[in-house]
Amino acid sequence: MGRAPEQQMNGDVANRFFKDGYVFPLDVLSGDQAAYYRRELEALELQGAGHKLGNKHQLNFPHVICRFAHQLVSHPRLLDAVETVLGPDILVWGSTFFIKEPHTDSYVSWHQDLRYWGLDSDAEVSAWVALGPVTEANGCMRFVPGSHLGELLPHKDTFAEENFLTRGQEADIAINERDTVHVTLAPGQASLHHGKLLHASGPNRSDERRVGFAINYIAPRVRQTVAKEDYAMLVRGADRYHHFDLVPPPNTDLSADALDWHQRILSAQNEALYDGAETAAR
Repeated sequence: MGRAPEQQMNGDVANRFFKDGYVFPLDVLSGDQAAYYRRELEALELQGAGHKLGNKHQLNFPHVICRFAHQLVSHPRLLDAVETVLGPDILVWGSTFFIKEPHTDSYVSWHQDLRYWGLDSDAEVSAWVALGPVTEANGCMRFVPGSHLGELLPHKDTFAEENFLTRGQEADIAINERDTVHVTLAPGQASLHHGKLLHASGPNRSDERRVGFAINYIAPRVRQTVAKEDYAMLVRGADRYHHFDLVPPPNTDLSADALDWHQRILSAQNEALYDGAETAAR
């Protein structure tokens, strides 16, 4: 008996992910749903919260403090795809809204995520959900296919002001641009990529605001090896390992309890992200 279409799709996701280090595009939200979540984000920004709750003027861990962001990280279509890679038990370790305003110089240098996260395993999947058009002109991500198959590379810290990354980390390797893939997405589509995959994105040279939501999923067996403590949120299955303090989903937006969790998470993960960096350069 043949597999159902959804099973075939999920099997293809896993095969492509392990072979290339990434998969895109995945249809996750309808255009109307993407527009709804973008309106929720922009309403949050109007409250002044969008640039005060993270590193480098970003909004980190919104799934801990806002119900709409928690809905996104828990979306069944995303979790179905992630499950094919990680298995049935899934934690959210982090999330960030990456926003590039029109005609600005913000960028992300070539890097590997797991070089800086302090995690002991590559049982991790990063999802990136487009809440608007994502094009070459407005600074889409780029991937180096197959670069997840080798070892973690040495990186150097630049602390460049326009670099979205915490310490301006940059892989100390020459990248042939002809070997890269541009990750263009329609509103509501998503990409998945491996934590060891080399990836980057350029500045937004268009008239269109680029809005994306990055979500970092891990298997519960993963451990934090650098920070003294770490946190995660269970979104599917069970946590039988208890390596992370489990964070509750938000019952209301921007509650005092949720903001306290948010600060604890930010402090703990920054301990890993900045490990070995020059303290004065933070």
